[in-house]
Amino acid sequence: MGHRKTHAPKHGSLAYLPRHRAKKPTARIRYWPKIKSDSPRLLGFTSYKAGMTYVFTIEDRKRSPNFGKEVMRAATILETPPILVCGIRTYQKTPYGLHNITEAWMKEAPATLDRLMVLPDNFDTDAMLQKIQDNIQQTDIVRVITATQPTQTSLSKKKPEASEIQIGGGTIQQQIDYAKQLLGKTVTPEEVFKEGQYIDIAGITVGKGFQGPVKRWGVTKLQHKGRKTKRGIATLGPWNPHHLMYSIPRAGQTGYHQRIEFNKRILKIGKDGKEVTVKGGFIRYGEVTGPYIIISGSIPGVEKRQIRLRVPARPPTEVPDVPPQVTYISVESPQGK
Repeated sequence: MGHRKTHAPKHGSLAYLPRHRAKKPTARIRYWPKIKSDSPRLLGFTSYKAGMTYVFTIEDRKRSPNFGKEVMRAATILETPPILVCGIRTYQKTPYGLHNITEAWMKEAPATLDRLMVLPDNFDTDAMLQKIQDNIQQTDIVRVITATQPTQTSLSKKKPEASEIQIGGGTIQQQIDYAKQLLGKTVTPEEVFKEGQYIDIAGITVGKGFQGPVKRWGVTKLQHKGRKTKRGIATLGPWNPHHLMYSIPRAGQTGYHQRIEFNKRILKIGKDGKEVTVKGGFIRYGEVTGPYIIISGSIPGVEKRQIRLRVPARPPTEVPDVPPQVTYISVESPQGK
């Protein structure tokens, strides 16, 4: 038997090109799905990734060969302190994209918001709300401006992150009334999601810096007696077309890309994070003290990173009616201590 060449074609979807660094460590949500609901509701939430553990659940997908049995699955713990609704924004759809009509802010914004932006001494909230009402004929989209509360977590940061969350369901008038009712108040995760439902998760992946084509694209290493490079590629492309094609695997930024993962299932929503904190605390995060969400499987990003949650854009057709039955949550130390 002669030496058999290792066959390792390029990996990685070209749909994600260019693989450049994300602008911010917080993800952008560019699409909010339409929901069929008579009453308005928020379409998203913001959380922080604490770490991973494993759980035992009763398999409730009827088509699964393990239906009715106890199965072990990996799970991610997200800490979800209540988000503060500090503003309302309305938009009009135009041929050139969304046009911001007007916005309204809460009367007394918290002091921590000064770390994020320069705020006036006092907002004329009533006049702003009246302007939103006056422009209701042009309004197509209503969103709330929310701020996270990292001081309620074990993170050392005090600066909140601001993000817009769209309101879906009902009429535009109902959405505006709902936003007015939320203005200046906090929202908890159980007001937005429920146990057992599927959600989409947006985050920034773990950054790995500038890497070569072997790590970045998974191409074959060249033979050890080869000329010049070993961890490069053998050819940059054909004579014709006479230019460097975009699909050629090259060195460059690896990781720290924005990604959205569809249909991750919520296994549990809880209020006391101490019941899911592993012994010794989560590595590089610490203890979860407040409200939390357990998500089935892994999600992009490192610990402490902000993770944005959204109602599913393309939900599965078969979703069990009742929440999953979680029989055991491991709190053993991942370091074996």
